[in-house]
Amino acid sequence: MKTTRRQVIGAALTTTAAGAAQTQTGPVKYVRYTKGGAAAWGVLEGESIREVRGDLYGNHRVGGVKAKLSEVKLLAPGNPPKILAVGLNYKSHLGNRVPPPMPEIFYKPITCQQDPEAAIVLPRDSTNVHYEGELVIAIGKRASNITKEQAKDVIFGVTCGNDVSEREWQNGAKKDLQWWRAKGADTFGPYGPCLVRGLNYGNLLLQTRLNGKVVQKQSTSDLLYDCETIVSVVSRYVTLTPGDLIFTGTPGSTAKMSPGDTVEVEIEGIGVLKNKVTAAS
Repeated sequence: MKTTRRQVIGAALTTTAAGAAQTQTGPVKYVRYTKGGAAAWGVLEGESIREVRGDLYGNHRVGGVKAKLSEVKLLAPGNPPKILAVGLNYKSHLGNRVPPPMPEIFYKPITCQQDPEAAIVLPRDSTNVHYEGELVIAIGKRASNITKEQAKDVIFGVTCGNDVSEREWQNGAKKDLQWWRAKGADTFGPYGPCLVRGLNYGNLLLQTRLNGKVVQKQSTSDLLYDCETIVSVVSRYVTLTPGDLIFTGTPGSTAKMSPGDTVEVEIEGIGVLKNKVTAAS
C-alpha cells in the first residue's frame, strides 16, 4: 500500500495562542519546514501549517500566517545542541544479556541528523547497516541533577527516530573504540516528521517497517527505563539544554538495510518517519 504524505504526518489537533501563552486542546504537532527561504517552526492543523514566532521552547506565539503542507519541505523537527541515545532499553532487544543497572548512554553527533523523507546514505565501506526504530525525547528546559518527577516538566515533546547502526563498526572485527561512525555517520540519525507535545510518552505503539513489512512492534510501556528516568539520570552528569534530543532505545531485533529499501518508523500519535536507503555515490 502506498503511504500518502497525509498518512505520514497523521491527523493533527489544533492549538490556539494569546501572546506568549498557549492553550492546548489535546496533543499539539510542531513541524520544522522551509518554503523557499529560511527554516521555520509551525503548528500543523490538518493540511495547513501556522507559523510559530519566538522561541519554541520558551515564549512564542502561533501566528495567523498559513502555509500548505503540500507546498513545504519538511525538515527534522529540531536544531539540537547535542544528541544522546540509550542502548539496550527493551528486554526484547537484550536477548540473553543482563539488563543494565542504569540507562546505557552514548552520543550521536549533530551532523548525523537527517530529514523525514530524505535518504539514509550508506557509506561506501559499510557492510551491515541496520535500522533501529525509536521514540525520541526533545528537552524543553535547562536541567541539571533533577529528579524523575521533575523530569516530567523538562520533556517538551517526542518524535520518531531511527538510530541507524553499522554493526561491523559497532561490534564486529572492525569495531572502533567508540561508536562515532557506527551510529554517527552522516544521515544515521533521521527523525520526524513532527515533534508532538501532550502525549502519554510511556504508552505509545512503535512500529518499524522495512519495504512495507512490519519488522519491529512494541509499546513504549515496555521500556526498561522510561523517558523520565532517562532524563533524570542523564542530568546527574550532563546538563541538558532546550532542544537536546535523546533516542530512547529500540525494541526487538534489527536487520540489514540495502540500497533501494524504504524504512518507516511509525509511533502512535506522532506519524511516520519514512526514509529511502541509498548508496554513497
